[in-house]
Parts: sequence; C-alpha cells; structure tokens
Amino acid sequence: MTTTHDKGRNGANPYEMALEQLAIVADLLNLDPNIHEFLKYPERELTVHFPVQMDDGSVRIFTGYRVQHNRARGPSKGGIRYHPNADLNEVRALAMWMTWKCAVVNIPYGGAKGGVMCDPKKLSVRELERLTRRYATEISVIIGPESDIPAPDVGTDPQVMAWIMDTYSMHKGYTVPAVVTGKPIPIGGSEGRIEATGRGLVMIANRCSQMLNIPLQGARVVIQGFGNVGSSAAKFFHEVGAKVVAVSDALNAVYNPKGLDIPLLLKHCVRREGTLPQYAEGEVLTNQEMLELPCDFLVPAALGNQITSENAARIQAKVIIEGANGPTTPEADRILNEAGVFLVPDILANAGGVIVSYFEWVQDLQSFFWSEDEVNQRLERIMIDAFDEVVRTAKTRKVDMRTAAYIIGVGRVADAIITRGIYP
Repeated sequence: MTTTHDKGRNGANPYEMALEQLAIVADLLNLDPNIHEFLKYPERELTVHFPVQMDDGSVRIFTGYRVQHNRARGPSKGGIRYHPNADLNEVRALAMWMTWKCAVVNIPYGGAKGGVMCDPKKLSVRELERLTRRYATEISVIIGPESDIPAPDVGTDPQVMAWIMDTYSMHKGYTVPAVVTGKPIPIGGSEGRIEATGRGLVMIANRCSQMLNIPLQGARVVIQGFGNVGSSAAKFFHEVGAKVVAVSDALNAVYNPKGLDIPLLLKHCVRREGTLPQYAEGEVLTNQEMLELPCDFLVPAALGNQITSENAARIQAKVIIEGANGPTTPEADRILNEAGVFLVPDILANAGGVIVSYFEWVQDLQSFFWSEDEVNQRLERIMIDAFDEVVRTAKTRKVDMRTAAYIIGVGRVADAIITRGIYP
C-alpha cells in the first residue's frame, strides 16, 4: 500500500502518523508480528468518482472514499467529512483511529471513515443534496446497519445524514433509520447527540481538574475551532464557570484574557453571521498563535496536525484535551510529555460523539428511545470509566496517556482477532 503521497495538512501524512502510533504500542504489548501486520492495513477501501449536476447545468466530477479499517469487534463506525483536503491517507488514518477509539471506550464497533473532496461552503443546498445522495448511492454497496454505520464529521451535519438515510432507504424499499447516526430527531436521531462530543470533552476536563487539582471554576480555556465540537465545548465550559479566553474559526482567532462572551458568540455562530472577531472584544490572532497562549486547558477542536515539533515547545497549556482527530504528531507528543503537559488523547477525549452514536444506533434497532438525561448519564459513566482505566494503565505501565489508551484499544482489538481466528 502506498503511503508516500496524499500529504495531509502541514505537509504531514496522517496515515504514516497513525502507523507510527501503532508501532509504538505494538512493541509495548509484545504484539504478535502477524497481528501487527494485520492491523496496519484497512480491511476494505472504496474510492468513487461520481458526477454531480451543478445549479448552472454543468457537471462536476467529485472524488469520495469510504474506508473500513477493522471489524473484529463489531460493525464499523465512523464519520463522513466534506473537505477540500480530504484524501485517502487521511481517511485511512481516521478509520484506524476510530477502531482504537471504539475499543478504548469499549463499545462493540470497529473503525471506519468516509470523505468527499469538496468545499461544502461553496455549494448550494441543492448541490450539496445532489452530491450527498450520489455519494451515498456509490458507497451503499458497503454501508448498512449491520456492517458499517456513517455519522457526521467535518463539513457534514444532521441534514446530510438525513439525505444519506433517505437515499439508502429508497434503494432498500423500506425505511432504515439505523444506517446512519447523528440524524435529526424526527427520523430516529437521539437526544443529546449533537452536543455529545463537546459535552464529553468537558466531562473529561472536569475529571482532569479533580485529579490535577486545577479547579474548573475560573480556569482559562483556549478552544481552537468553533464548529459543532468547539462551540459545544465552549458552551459547557462556560456553564461550569470556566473562563474561555480564546476561540477560533477557520479564518482567525480572538483572545481576551478576561474571558469572552460565549453566549453572544454562540448566538451568532448558530446563525452563521460573519466571523468571530466581529462579535467578540479581544485581540485577533492566527489559529497557530492561539495554540501558544497561556492557559489551563487547551482544546484543539479543528483539524489534524496542529501541534507539531515546530510549535510543541511553545505550548503553555497545563492540560491538552484533544477535540479533533490527530491534532498532535508523535514528535510533538514526546516534547509535550517531557515538558510535563497532561494530554488526553483524541481516541479518549472526543469519544462522546461515537458513544452517543452507539446509543442512537441501539435506539433505532429497538425502536425505543431514551430521554436526554438518560443519554447524558450513560455517556458520563462510559467516558469517566474509560478515562479512569487509561489513567490506571498509564500509572501501571509508566507511560503517557496516549500510549496507555493505545495499549487498551489495540489490546482489545488484537484479543478479538486472536479469539475469532483467521478465516478460513
């Protein structure tokens, strides 16, 4: 398998980064070389090139992917992102990280991911719908409620999931709510799903504050990214009394050491009016500059490869809680660990979304739905149990939190492969 092209953001290859992380833990687990080799490769990759008629009558060809990394522990699960930089190596890496994420929080899924190389902000609603329905048709040969269940990710939302569910159902001839998660509630979505990742991040932050004696009340929080995850996290940090001093969107960041007016920013974020600095009093910074601000909690919740060997030594946060997937490179991990920064890795920190997606899938299969309080209570129990297990493993094995999470996640997947055996 080629891994030398399709460079991700900042020139890094996310798949090579994922392989390096796997290799580190394979040595610590004394993993059977055959199992290690098995886990290095996705089980299935689908690349599709499909036409979409634009509003002006022209036809554009788009490229999309769906990658299933491993299904030893259950059907594969993972989001679909619409982004100009989505490429096969990024989707491979994200699928692998989903495998470990589901295993770390011990839900019965394997990992998958999908993507379409496009800029959804430059498409009309009708163009976006046509693109989604054609992409869903192309990948319908490998997705399904018992095989592979997509969900929202960067550039997609509940409406996109509704179009995928409807398209799949039309091909089947009957309604199949459980084919995707993150849907609108009227068609089988779950209470609490939209804010689940951001809520889970703050649950983890609260546990960190107790363990590290950093009170959340008045804690300085920097959040990179103000999409679904970042804005939800900002809301919940604000509600528990933390001081969100900096946030960013795709264009720039805004910083106020006295704290930002989060309710005001959320109001305009929901209505998609303008950019953050228009509605916040503070200093305008770049996304990279904001990462180096002094703070108690840093939440990178934008895209991958944000904290690298180039800027890791300048990070001033006491705690990093990864809201995005793959925001920190392995070399940056080593620098941060030596500096004493407590980092909660993505496969644990941002698992709230896939946990509540699992809840949604279960509710759809049973046609029996839970209240938001029930969803949040179950989410908190799973998040905190997983966090405590990773902390115990880190202390026992004398490793950092990412390595500990990988020891648990990779170990569980390897055990499932060994127990099932190699077919035929």
